[in-house]
Amino acid sequence: MYQRIGRHTLISARSLKAVVIRHGITFMMGLASGLPLLLTGSVMQAWMTDAGVSLDAVGVLALVGIPYTLKFLWAPLLDRLPPPLMGRRRGWLSLIQFVLALLIMLLSMFDPGHLPLAVGVMALLVSFFSASQDIVIDAYRREHLPERELGLGSSFYVYGYRIGTLIASGAGLMLADQVGFQTTYLIMGLLLGGCILITLLAPEPTAAQPDTSLDWRNTFLEPIRNFLDRSGAWWLLLFILLYKLGDSVATNLTIPFYKEIGFSNTEIGTTVKLFGVWMIMAGTMLGGALIVRLGIYRSLWWFGLLQMVSTAGFIWLNHVGHSLTALAAVVSFENLAAGMGTAAFVAFMAALTDKRFTAGQYALLSSIMGLPRVIIASPSGVLADAVGWDLFFLICTLAALPGLAMLWRFREWRDQLEAGRQHDQPAEAIE
Repeated sequence: MYQRIGRHTLISARSLKAVVIRHGITFMMGLASGLPLLLTGSVMQAWMTDAGVSLDAVGVLALVGIPYTLKFLWAPLLDRLPPPLMGRRRGWLSLIQFVLALLIMLLSMFDPGHLPLAVGVMALLVSFFSASQDIVIDAYRREHLPERELGLGSSFYVYGYRIGTLIASGAGLMLADQVGFQTTYLIMGLLLGGCILITLLAPEPTAAQPDTSLDWRNTFLEPIRNFLDRSGAWWLLLFILLYKLGDSVATNLTIPFYKEIGFSNTEIGTTVKLFGVWMIMAGTMLGGALIVRLGIYRSLWWFGLLQMVSTAGFIWLNHVGHSLTALAAVVSFENLAAGMGTAAFVAFMAALTDKRFTAGQYALLSSIMGLPRVIIASPSGVLADAVGWDLFFLICTLAALPGLAMLWRFREWRDQLEAGRQHDQPAEAIE
């Protein structure tokens, strides 16, 4: 029996089953990738806030996300050095997932109210192994899926990833209200441990094995040198650092902010996490569609302005106080704008990469993009304590202006980005 896929392609029932299995694996690996992320982010912020940890210490917690911004440093090692068992991808992935699940369960044994430093160190280790898991899963997906299925596979991966974050944050916060955070982390560790079964059942990709010798120059230095040799490269890096600065600093403290104005973990979990994540996905899809019509440059402008206005919505929420309707409105607008801005920003960074060094250069750019969320946002708790919520969110709103000003100053980026898109070339002429 054959099924029709698309307009002209016929596929046998056996082949269709293989496609379903491939994308089922991709979906589950996406779920495993998304599950640990917020366990060291918003969920841990809520746990530490409930435990009475100071706001400035909660803000510094953003630093545990450093491994996500630096994973390009050790990614080549996971690519070139195969483990002794189960193949290059499944071997590393099963080992990393085992350690990651164990660390999350160990984290459940600590009390951040009494041992905040120990909890921070454990969270940093969780972030390191979670970032390593992402490296291997990304590589597995590229090698496991046929070229024609990469686009579809990316969609399944994103949906799995978002559901993983939903389980950890939305369901996790609601579960914490019922059984406490320590039991919640134990359950999350067991769930991630169950993902090892998918890794064990999945086939090892048949991609050609790389040279296991480490060529340090070509592996680590050449992609960076190629990018920095462009005229104006440092201005581009500065823009990438600044574009989502205000949005990143503001969202670093939203959980303590929500809790201070009276929202419970369950209300935050259902409204901010479960409902809010769908608005991010809607914003990403809407942004991708609008970019086709507006182009990358104009999309950066309009979506950046929306991000700026949406950040100011937190000031309004601070005056409204405990209102689920107001919370849903602010979260919807902020997440929709953030999704649209991210879509334009990712397209912008992709346009900058040289196709000879796509992985290395994109890792570099995405690491710089993550710096505001991890490094710059870390003292945000000190700032909020010093100036109060209204002025804090006003500062975050105004922090979007330097990035938008750079877009205005370098209007020539518009024509060069569009030329790069039309000719399917990297935007290497941006100067």
